[in-house]
Amino acid sequence: MESGAGKHWTEEEVKALLSVWSEKNIRKQLHGTLRNKGIFIYIAKRLQELGVCRDWKQCRAKYKNLKYEYRTVKYAHNSGDVTKTMKFFHDLDAILRYEPVTQLAAEENGRCCATEPQLNTSPTTDSAQ
Repeated sequence: MESGAGKHWTEEEVKALLSVWSEKNIRKQLHGTLRNKGIFIYIAKRLQELGVCRDWKQCRAKYKNLKYEYRTVKYAHNSGDVTKTMKFFHDLDAILRYEPVTQLAAEENGRCCATEPQLNTSPTTDSAQ
């Protein structure tokens, strides 16, 4: 599959991107990482192995667009508008629904801070606070 800059992504290319994106280690690295050029260079190399010739900037742009479109449709569905759809919604839902949601927690001095949900909290540390 030959693809140059500015060409639209084919369905096969998007499916290849989703298959790489769905890998646990890729999802983990992408979540919450702001400087992610290295991850997208790796994704572009993996896509090249699958026959998709896209550079890291194209991969990042497609990732961001798919994520934005997914969230728009998800918000519409949660608001009761089921008419809004997108082609790869169920694939993206399977990938993105496992992202941990950042929660706001109140600190002792009354301010709020963003925290990741904690899995291993013991009752003794919870009651001591």
